[in-house]
Amino acid sequence: MVSDELERSLAAFVGDAMGPELELAGLHDSDGHAGLTYLFETRRRGSGEPAGRYVLKLAPKGVARRGNTDVYRQAPLLRALHAAGLPVPSVPFASEDERAFGVPYLVMDRMPGRVYFVWDPHESFVRAPEAAAPLWRQCAEVLPRFHRFDWRTHLAGWQEPEPLLDQVKRWQKIYRHSPVPDWIARAERVEELLLASLPEAEPVGLFHGDYQPGNALYESGRLVGIVDWELSGIGAQLLDVGWLMMAADPESFVDEWHPIHPIPCDEIRAIYEAGMGRRFDAIPWFQAFAGYRLASIGCLNVKLHRTGRRVDPTWERIALGVAQMFERARAILSR
Repeated sequence: MVSDELERSLAAFVGDAMGPELELAGLHDSDGHAGLTYLFETRRRGSGEPAGRYVLKLAPKGVARRGNTDVYRQAPLLRALHAAGLPVPSVPFASEDERAFGVPYLVMDRMPGRVYFVWDPHESFVRAPEAAAPLWRQCAEVLPRFHRFDWRTHLAGWQEPEPLLDQVKRWQKIYRHSPVPDWIARAERVEELLLASLPEAEPVGLFHGDYQPGNALYESGRLVGIVDWELSGIGAQLLDVGWLMMAADPESFVDEWHPIHPIPCDEIRAIYEAGMGRRFDAIPWFQAFAGYRLASIGCLNVKLHRTGRRVDPTWERIALGVAQMFERARAILSR
């Protein structure tokens, strides 16, 4: 929700940081980001001529700056990726200084297009297999470009690689928030299987962390950008292809909440392996891990929704399939 305080702060920021010849022309919420991401426009004073379109991301107030709450950490990442010619937003302004907004911030140039929310696409997308399939394929095709990015050279010191074992273990404290005891029991069974079959982490490098068409911008059917890098890091890169396959897998969901006209998981895997120039035997494990992660996230967010701490009715729809996500992950790992 846009507050009067934020509007005043942003109006001052536009004049001070962007130039006295500019003024704030519009400010509104961006869907799906818990009030921490906003869209705004600028115009030239006097003439009213449009000048720019931007995205403002703010860190949450009163929360430790780490992981997805450390908004500023995305600035060097996005700037390095943009400089390498990869399809991400440019970042003209970013700071850890809290004087402008009371928290660290990013201001990104707004890219054209709209994301394809795979479970409930915006009405501007045609809900037909022949229209949806190219969106999924393009998402799979561009992923190897990010995974081949030379992070050791261009992101030296940005983050140390995170061991895969640590990535698995961190979810226990998340799924234990579940309001449904059966979900916890299912999560424990999957966690045991994941740890018993932990693969090599290779390849290690940059990963997005939530890689799927819902974080890809499409304009006229063409992928123009990958956004929302809050969960990115350095570690096992197969996390991304596993997550994309999980998002496309009808068996991970239920009739009431399922991906709209995805391409087969085997096709996603083939596209990715062709782009990387090699085969990865561990990909099914990472698909199972992705389902376990999303179901664990569901455990926490369903609780937050039902207790009124973070109301979002979408989690009630996702709740219908949490048990199925855990079951699908268990089935993949038990093959």
